[in-house]
Amino acid sequence: MGYPKGLLKNRSVLEPGKYAVISPEGRVINVIPGIRDCRMTILASPKLGASFVQMIGTVSTTGETTMAYGAEEGVETLLFVLDGMGGLEVKSGDTTETLTAGGYIYSPPGAGIHFKSKGDGEVRILLYKQRFTPHPDPEVKLPWTVTGNIHRINESNYDDMENVLVRDLLPTDESFDMNFHTLAFLPGGCHPFVETHVQEHGAYIYTGQGLYLLDETWIPVQAEDFIWFAPFCKQACYGTGLDRMEYIYSKDCNRDESL
Repeated sequence: MGYPKGLLKNRSVLEPGKYAVISPEGRVINVIPGIRDCRMTILASPKLGASFVQMIGTVSTTGETTMAYGAEEGVETLLFVLDGMGGLEVKSGDTTETLTAGGYIYSPPGAGIHFKSKGDGEVRILLYKQRFTPHPDPEVKLPWTVTGNIHRINESNYDDMENVLVRDLLPTDESFDMNFHTLAFLPGGCHPFVETHVQEHGAYIYTGQGLYLLDETWIPVQAEDFIWFAPFCKQACYGTGLDRMEYIYSKDCNRDESL
């Protein structure tokens, strides 16, 4: 990277227990055991206040796992290919798929994810894990491996607004205690109201720019920013650019709160 040009600066904002905006200029590379020839950065973890771990990384043409990521008992994982020209071979249990940009795989508790570059180009990935919360009804089956690509999922209007669009990556089934969604704001789009809810989010913006309300502060955000939202943090967004603003985010769901 070399010597800085001008003053050192960083747009990241952190309010412990409430929210965080992690901008790309402050990232450092973390060594992750079992992941080889990849440049990985941890964006969120319990040290931040999150109940999950999320990373972003670049998988080189020789990048691979040497052991399954997130294969601990009771831990579920998801890998999403942000962009890049290459292919990524992924495996969860007996399922093996080749993912390209926009592709993803969810791996159920304990299975973990193996991945290996196809050798035809770098790709950038988001890698996520959290502890699974079992359904209280023993008759409800455990979640299963899910693969797909966001470019093959139809978008729906968000809360009846034609300029805010949403996609669900996982089934809306109570076997799952989480989901991932994409949310896109076309020019002029915004949330229909300021949300205050029990769900926690981790959101990665991959195109466009906007103005995000986090707790009591409106913060400009743009592509490559990561946002962590604590439960009950007030939140809302205006898309402010000339083009589509879009991000992918996690959400806990389908479970009661424990006392």
